[in-house]
Amino acid sequence: MYDKFREFVEDKQKLCVIQAENPDGDSLGSAIALDYLLDGKDISLYCPVDIPKYLRYFTDWSRVTNDFDYKADGYIIVDTAAEVLLSKLLDDTAIRNRLYSAPVLVIDHHETPDDINFPHESIIEVRTACAELIYSIAKEQGFSINKEAAEAIFQGILSDTLGLTSASVDANTFEIAAELTRLGANISVLEDRRREFMKKSPRILDYKADLIKRIKYSLDGELATVHIPWEDIREYSDEYNPNVLILEEMRLVEGVKVAIAIKTYPDGKVTGKIRTSTEAPIADKIAGYFGGGGHPYAAGFRTYDTTYEDTIKELVRVIPDLLGETE
Repeated sequence: MYDKFREFVEDKQKLCVIQAENPDGDSLGSAIALDYLLDGKDISLYCPVDIPKYLRYFTDWSRVTNDFDYKADGYIIVDTAAEVLLSKLLDDTAIRNRLYSAPVLVIDHHETPDDINFPHESIIEVRTACAELIYSIAKEQGFSINKEAAEAIFQGILSDTLGLTSASVDANTFEIAAELTRLGANISVLEDRRREFMKKSPRILDYKADLIKRIKYSLDGELATVHIPWEDIREYSDEYNPNVLILEEMRLVEGVKVAIAIKTYPDGKVTGKIRTSTEAPIADKIAGYFGGGGHPYAAGFRTYDTTYEDTIKELVRVIPDLLGETE
């Protein structure tokens, strides 16, 4: 079933694993896991942005670099098949030319269609996490999964499933979690490590209080939005991602079905991170309207074609119809 993966890696000595410009726990865990699974290969881990501090509970996060390996024999892109999330890479002419000329394999678990325009092979299968898909590939293809790889995979799964509690989790996820535990990944140890890095400074807690005061409610309270301007991104993001600070709080407000954190940048870019309740699994559809994608309960988009104010107007216009489709 996953022969394509072995065929891609077996004749290559140098491989570069690429995360998109919005790294999260799943993409990071997937990249680190591949580093261990492909033991004996010369592996580099690349991300166009620095790994955020809130993700540095991953033991090997520092293996990820901003230095692109132009001499790799092949490139593996993890956790996205959306070209918009690779824009930082493709804006660099040298990187773009290399990806157009070298072998590329995309491994992704989202329902969003593959719209990458440069030549590539792909393994795309809807799963709770990309790390879960990588586990299945490794298991079927007989790759040795050591303790370090098991931990990275487990951390990726835990990140994308909110600690095995999201609606996408099924019996198969728990079976994989059990096998990863047998391989040496201890969920208690991993969670303690994550909690230590998730601690907030008094300054960040004050900022969270400010974000909470900024939340706006629309559509009779079913839509909650918060604006995170460039000034906030510049001041706080390296210490703590504002989206992570606020989105879950917004989603848990009584009556809220859709929570969206909207960031705005000096170059006119507008991004949205979306979380939805179990009764309104439409996050991917909202994101898709703006050219993004993701899961039914968690998704995101990026656009240069609208202002913050117009984005809010469009959300208020399209979300009622999408909610109506779930009734």
